[in-house]
Amino acid sequence: MGIIQRDSLSLDSIAGLVEDALEGLVMDSLSNRQEMPAMSIAKEVLLSGGKRYRPIVGLISYKAAGGNDLSEVMNLALSAELIHTATLIHDDVYDRSMMRRGKPTIQSSHGIAHAIIAGDYLFSLGFKLGAGYSPEIVKRVGEACAGVASGELMQFKHVRNLNTKPEDYYAIVDGKTAGAFACGCSCSAINADSDEEIVDGLWGYGIELGRAFQLVDDLLDLVGDDSIGKPRGTDVHEGKMTLPLIYALTMLHGEDRKQLEDTLTNFSDFRLQELQALLEKAGSFDYARLLISNHVERAIDSLEEIPESNAKDLLIDLAELSMSRTN
Repeated sequence: MGIIQRDSLSLDSIAGLVEDALEGLVMDSLSNRQEMPAMSIAKEVLLSGGKRYRPIVGLISYKAAGGNDLSEVMNLALSAELIHTATLIHDDVYDRSMMRRGKPTIQSSHGIAHAIIAGDYLFSLGFKLGAGYSPEIVKRVGEACAGVASGELMQFKHVRNLNTKPEDYYAIVDGKTAGAFACGCSCSAINADSDEEIVDGLWGYGIELGRAFQLVDDLLDLVGDDSIGKPRGTDVHEGKMTLPLIYALTMLHGEDRKQLEDTLTNFSDFRLQELQALLEKAGSFDYARLLISNHVERAIDSLEEIPESNAKDLLIDLAELSMSRTN
């Protein structure tokens, strides 16, 4: 993440605070006899890099909403990262993934049982960190986690379903990704004792940022490079119906449509270029980029009621930066 500076506040400084707090949490858990066995496994993914977007955007939202002491909301930010990492570990089990962030997954290096336990542990630790906040925040976190589960089940329902519609895609994204962003932003505002319109504005910002974030992930899976930490075409191998695929299935007809159906049904690494050519012909990449731009614009518009500040500028920068990220 390149340095974006606004006086004394920057994305890199916030990211550094998150990383330090996360490493401190891991060390504390490793020194606890009960937690040490599970954390010794979970830390492999937890400290393997990651973009930390969820805790970073939560901390900046807190400042934008008028909060002063970041330590007051750090546990909430870490809770978001722990719960997110738990879902990644479980996703790797469901998808039988061998690599995550450029390293072997827990299920590939330790086995499925250990991966499930490690994910469960991070879920419990995440809820423990979040339980110290107001009932409204705990309620929202619980609803966001339920949304993740609902989105995951809906994604299973649409695996290799060539009749998947855009509204199905967005229902999955809002559950698995955008809802978590919105929860973190709005809960930070609640913790800062903000007015309802600021809480709602940051909720809207999080939803739109999360949608843009997922669409960028979809594009990177198809046209990214090795820096994304997983082989290109992974989502296609797993049968996930991302929006570029859904759009192409709508726009292509005749032999092109038949070829696309065959490519998706019988996909292999050798057919990635064939798939890319078909998506390019359908206009899928340009369409996805247009939607990303629209979601970013709506995310920024959602900040209209937020008072001008360095933190608000950073939220705008973060939204704009999401369009050009490469991993």
